[in-house]
Amino acid sequence: MRHHIVLSKPFDLEQFSKGARQGRNPRHILGDLSQKLNATIHRTGNHSVTFWDRVFAKLFGTLPEQWAMARSIVPQLSEEDVIFCNGTDVGFPLAVLCKVAGKRPKLVTHVMVPENKRVRLLLKLFALDTHIDVFHVHQQSQGDFLQSFLNLSSDRISVITLQTDTDFFSPGATSPGKSRPIIASAGLEQRDYVTLAEATHDLDVDVKICAASCAAKAAGSGGFPKVIPANMEARYYDWAELRQLYRDADIVVVPVVENSYSAGSTVVLEAMSCRKPVILTSTPGRNTTLKEEGVVIGVPVGDAASLREAIVSLLNDPQEAAALAQRGHEKVLREHTADEHLQSLISVLTAFETEPISVGDVTTEA
Repeated sequence: MRHHIVLSKPFDLEQFSKGARQGRNPRHILGDLSQKLNATIHRTGNHSVTFWDRVFAKLFGTLPEQWAMARSIVPQLSEEDVIFCNGTDVGFPLAVLCKVAGKRPKLVTHVMVPENKRVRLLLKLFALDTHIDVFHVHQQSQGDFLQSFLNLSSDRISVITLQTDTDFFSPGATSPGKSRPIIASAGLEQRDYVTLAEATHDLDVDVKICAASCAAKAAGSGGFPKVIPANMEARYYDWAELRQLYRDADIVVVPVVENSYSAGSTVVLEAMSCRKPVILTSTPGRNTTLKEEGVVIGVPVGDAASLREAIVSLLNDPQEAAALAQRGHEKVLREHTADEHLQSLISVLTAFETEPISVGDVTTEA
């Protein structure tokens, strides 16, 4: 079998791998996957875009470049090819074009938000389940939804938990120049920094956010407050700076707006991997589950008073903060390591084969 990895965005996986070896950034799981499977990497950027690429991109809510890339891949494919697509924005175009061309490679596609109206419509309208062999999701509830919605057998659903590089994001010393407590956060998608500002503007803390700037607009939310409090700043952090921000933080807060796919999970795992206490907005799915497991403190959406109370409580009780951080750290090491995630992906993609694939000391057979 020949393996392929199709990227939604033009990541340079080789540079990621090089940086990881040098300790400058975390591992990229798809870089590791490509090496283990000797997979061909496909990315956008070098394909001519046609009129029909633009038409279908508008219909599917994708980019024309993703359709152009898919068109370039399809002629190469046969039943001997196994393809992993890390998003529906590349998986759906490939499924449609393979269907039109009469090609039947083995296609595994990650679906981030299967409940999304457009995703549901496209799946039904184009009967994409006839050309997608396995739907890859991060939550059992998402898998259950797809299985019921498309009437699929259980072996066509792959539920693999999120991961973080616990070798890179690890506990470490705080910066020597730290003068007062730090409340850290990161990310822009579905974020609610307006509520975070309201909860902390008059506290004796520094609020530091890894984002492009305070002028950035968070996707799916209002972004930052119009007036930025004196104790809040947001800027770009490289990977090493982000890791140090976590290590310097007394608390990591991940404030999000109402959403259906537990936004902020990556930041939560990175912070817990650095053994830091986490306060997280409780939204349906994984975010609420983490609260119920006692590895984060959950607060209601948009509730600045509850968020402030949670922050002050942890700052005033270092022992409880340390215990919370330890519980989160143990959960990440137990369930969310990069190696475990990699092994699970390889198991899915080699289920079409008979030859064993080895990951470290672990061997997988179809």
